Amino acid sequence: MDNYALFTKSISLKELGIENAKIQYQLTPNELHDITIQSGQGVENSTGALAINTGEFTGRSPQDRFIVKDSITENQVWWGKVNIPFEPTAFDALYKKVTDYLSNKEIFVRDSYVCADTNYKLNVRVVTETAWANLFCHNMFLRLTNEELENFTPEWTVICAPGFVADPAIDGTRQGNFAILDFTKKVALIGGTGYTGEMKKGIFSALNFILPVFKNTLPMHCSANVGEDGDTAIFFGLSGTGKTTLSADPARKLIGDDEHGWTNENTVFNFEGGCYAKVINLTEENEPDIFRAIKKGAILENVVFKPGTNEVDFEDISITQNTRVSYPIDHIDNIQHGSIGKDPKNIFFLTADAYGILPPISKLTAGQAAYHFISGYTAKVAGTEAGVTEPQPNFSACFGAPFMPLHPTKYAEMLSKKMKDANVKVWLINTGWTGGPYGTGNRMKLKYTRAMITAALKGQLNAVEFINHDVFGIAIPQSCPEVPAEILNPRNTWENKELYDTKATELAHKFEENFAKFKEFANAEILAGAPII
Repeated sequence: MDNYALFTKSISLKELGIENAKIQYQLTPNELHDITIQSGQGVENSTGALAINTGEFTGRSPQDRFIVKDSITENQVWWGKVNIPFEPTAFDALYKKVTDYLSNKEIFVRDSYVCADTNYKLNVRVVTETAWANLFCHNMFLRLTNEELENFTPEWTVICAPGFVADPAIDGTRQGNFAILDFTKKVALIGGTGYTGEMKKGIFSALNFILPVFKNTLPMHCSANVGEDGDTAIFFGLSGTGKTTLSADPARKLIGDDEHGWTNENTVFNFEGGCYAKVINLTEENEPDIFRAIKKGAILENVVFKPGTNEVDFEDISITQNTRVSYPIDHIDNIQHGSIGKDPKNIFFLTADAYGILPPISKLTAGQAAYHFISGYTAKVAGTEAGVTEPQPNFSACFGAPFMPLHPTKYAEMLSKKMKDANVKVWLINTGWTGGPYGTGNRMKLKYTRAMITAALKGQLNAVEFINHDVFGIAIPQSCPEVPAEILNPRNTWENKELYDTKATELAHKFEENFAKFKEFANAEILAGAPII
């Protein structure tokens, strides 16, 4: 696992306000793995991966994510429930408390960078309270050579102190945990939560502001891969829709599984150096690349072992449904070295429609693509959250609203222009239910979804007949290689066709209600992409 020479450079954190700390700098993955086990904070599983528990928080806490409202952000950020303002003076006071808390402790520091394209490279220093959080950042951020480390100057800093709990009455937070971005000081400050995804998404959120505002580059919550002919495919989708699974294609090389930029040079580059995949119900048969990536160097989060063993029970969700693994991208064999792709040809919007209404594959016009991008639809199924007893729509603008500081139409306009300039085909893929809603129908078979995506990538759908959906207006192919024709039109799979029509209209109304807050900012082309009610 360790292909890194030991690095002995010593650094000081006094300029961050951290005094007299025992700094463990740039430790190797093996060292961080061993320290975690020796400290009793983790155990090794049967494949050699590290298994840890993130504590009270097993996922992000969107209501506790803040952006400092200052001269840089005041007139640029779309303030509201997603981007919650934080006063600069309150940030300074809280920052001082956190750095005082980390002073005189053993802490772990890692220098790395994000953005694989050197034209957009951003140096990031990470300061963590735990060894395993530092290993997570080794996996997820891009790794520097020893020569690059010698002359390293951080541009952004992530400070993560899960053991520090804020006092809301004094510190201006909502509760004890927080994740705050300060674009003037270029700091992501995280406390009160051990969930590692807060570090990853903190830097992602920062790039979602920096790239469009200062670099004229579109940031995307997507996965991407490259075919043998050099064509790039982009996969947008919320958690649970198959973004990681479907981009791991044995016939194509993986650029990355979650966060990318699309440049004016028509290239797509990965922000990260690793993958952070859900492992709920993981099997080697369905997701071989992810399954085999769980080895020494990987970190499993909040999983449960089979009784009396250190073998993971991937079906056990007694801690959380959000069980995950992080690993360096080179744990997967079939990757695009350099993590950059050119010439995007196909975009896939992934949704897990628990209502069973949307087709398993459909082609979108430019207006429909922008409308569905702004909508960012999927559906929660019963049991995934407290109080969810039947399918519920989940709209997340740009397929990543919690991480988007700007107004969604800003990103949609950039995407729309790039799609037209590059003559990209856009497809809507429903990885959710067929034959009825959740509880009645069945989840679309992964092999069929893969076959439909493969057909689109190979141009095998270019000459087939399409018909438009009666309610959503999207174009449904009438045939697809290796897929039963009867499942392509979802209405055919419902026993009660009239009930399907009723439910399709109900879902269209939910789209309409959600889009109301964007309507005044949308142009005529986008509005024409709405469902036909």
